[in-house]
Amino acid sequence: MRIIKDKIVGQSANRGGGTGFQPVREFKIYRRNLPHWQSPGSVYFITFRTSKDTVLPESARDIVFNSILYWKDKKFNLFGAVVMPDHAHLILQPLEKFPESFFSLAEILHSIKSYSSNQINKMLRRSGAIWLDESFDRIVRGESELLEKMNYIMNNPVKIGLVGIPEDYKWLYLEGLK
Repeated sequence: MRIIKDKIVGQSANRGGGTGFQPVREFKIYRRNLPHWQSPGSVYFITFRTSKDTVLPESARDIVFNSILYWKDKKFNLFGAVVMPDHAHLILQPLEKFPESFFSLAEILHSIKSYSSNQINKMLRRSGAIWLDESFDRIVRGESELLEKMNYIMNNPVKIGLVGIPEDYKWLYLEGLK
């Protein structure tokens, strides 16, 4: 990973029991294959995909969805999530990890992807990568874009014919949707 801009100051997250992931205190851009912009307090639209044309069976989608919900309110506020057969979308806002510093997207995605990958491999009696290393993230810029992204998540399972109406899709979470 190549750091383009890193203004994090203060103590390392690696001290006593830390995860090794640096908290986000100031605006930061880093790049793997795609650029990743992080700004404290921002809301993000995130997409991550399965590796090598892996299709998640329903039981695997349960694991991923439950992993996302487990970290909700622990590492992030969740506005929306959908787990599709070959990818997942999230709309989230990282929570404070330490005073004036927030969980990084890398740490949040690692928590979800690592746990779900291990559990899915165990369940399917296989090994290897479930998820691509890289993910797509975008800072949501305003309420109209937030509504657009929530609408996209809500209609994703309908658009590809998995269900007739969004409420019938088991692996969909939208804040405020009953």
